[in-house]
Amino acid sequence: MSTTHFIERAVVTGAAGFIGSHVAEALLQRGATVLGVDRRSPRDNALAAENLDGVMGHPGFRLVQGDLVTDELKPWVDGADTVFHLAAIPGVRPSWGDSFGEYLACNVLATQRLMDACLSSGVRRLVLASSSSVYGDAVDRGPLHEEGVTAPLSPYGVTKLAAERLALAYALTPASPTSVVALRYFTVYGPRQRPDMAIGRMLRGILTGEPLRLYGDGRQRRDFTFVTDAVAANLAAATAEVTAEAVNVGGGNSVSVLDVLNLIADITGAAVPVHSDAHQPGDVQVTEADLTKARELLGYEPSVSLNEGIERQWKWLSTRSGERRRGSTAVTA
Repeated sequence: MSTTHFIERAVVTGAAGFIGSHVAEALLQRGATVLGVDRRSPRDNALAAENLDGVMGHPGFRLVQGDLVTDELKPWVDGADTVFHLAAIPGVRPSWGDSFGEYLACNVLATQRLMDACLSSGVRRLVLASSSSVYGDAVDRGPLHEEGVTAPLSPYGVTKLAAERLALAYALTPASPTSVVALRYFTVYGPRQRPDMAIGRMLRGILTGEPLRLYGDGRQRRDFTFVTDAVAANLAAATAEVTAEAVNVGGGNSVSVLDVLNLIADITGAAVPVHSDAHQPGDVQVTEADLTKARELLGYEPSVSLNEGIERQWKWLSTRSGERRRGSTAVTA
């Protein structure tokens, strides 16, 4: 991995989100100045306030509350050497039906507008958050590699693939100043994980007694990636000597949901309450990342095992829940 370039001034879209807030923290720790962009504000959104707690007030960080679909973007990226584009509407199941228009606007149109602004401002590198959903199902395909078939099975996956292809197309235009690395995340988890995601819901179920709604038989497998490994991939992608590449970011193992439930029971000493439900449209049976390209281009190697990662998320969630129970009146207010 080359370190010819350094990150001095970065823009992080989706900075109030799960991965975005972690990336912003890591950049500040490296001495970069960071402009965070998000539709949410910590003034009126409790989740944004919690996610941004580690960066608000830092002299190198500034937050802009804005919308990539409607606002003028060039003033935000002018002078930036690197843009980390993490803003998106997530989730496979909610992407069907009437909500698709919002997915299309926030995931595709926003990316196109941001790429226009980056080229106009001469931004050197854009790192895009893509998804393993672009592949579809890995059943009978083995570990998924970047040159393989992309066949998304949900509207969400379609928009992530479209955003990825758009960004890479911009990078490949003649004389483009902006190179692109699209990171295809495989099920990122860890502290501050989105409330709708599986491992967080499992752990909260132990604390609250609320059953996990388990879609399918639990034998579906996922390649779980701890958030600090995803952050390391972002930082490496910002300086890698590439022009336009899509790169997998996985945890190194594909594990069944049933195995995760058993692992959580071992770690916490309690069984996750489960309510079984039917398989949902768009859900795939298997995700498994081939990390060869990530190793070659980014020097990436996942460093946090699933056992260690769940232990760290459990410790964070238990402490957070305890603080909320002790100070519930103040938090509610």
